[in-house]
Amino acid sequence: MANPTYADFKTLTTAEAEKAFQNEVLSEGYSGFRRLLDGMTEEIKTAGDADIEGIEQNIAKASRLFPEPVNFSPSWECIWPELHATLAAKKHVLSTISPPERKGEWQVIMDNPQVVQEVVCYPGLEFHDAAYLYAYFRPQLEKSEYIRLQKIQTVIQEVGG
Repeated sequence: MANPTYADFKTLTTAEAEKAFQNEVLSEGYSGFRRLLDGMTEEIKTAGDADIEGIEQNIAKASRLFPEPVNFSPSWECIWPELHATLAAKKHVLSTISPPERKGEWQVIMDNPQVVQEVVCYPGLEFHDAAYLYAYFRPQLEKSEYIRLQKIQTVIQEVGG
């Protein structure tokens, strides 16, 4: 299996196949592990309600196969807890907002009213994009920061000329 991908990872059903995948990624190093993480991140980003349990299982399997991701890059020292936290936040959003309520324009706002800094706003999003951004940033909130996922009901927009 040259250049293993996340699609390859998802098809692993035996201990032998898992070991072969693990060895291939370990021998390839950073780029092989990066493809695995990129695939997982993309799957979390596009996940719907029915996908969450399978992704939870995939994160658990990946963390079992690669218990020391810091060996690939120091920035991945906490990647498994980070992916779990992002997926948990997305699961919360999906379980809180029913499918019929998801149509329309959404935005994500982040701020810390205790410090002088700009408010961050991601406007004009479809629900699945807004849900992912919320899920991605939610676990990273610092003391006094807040994040809001909100549906836009009415918009008045002007463009300068």
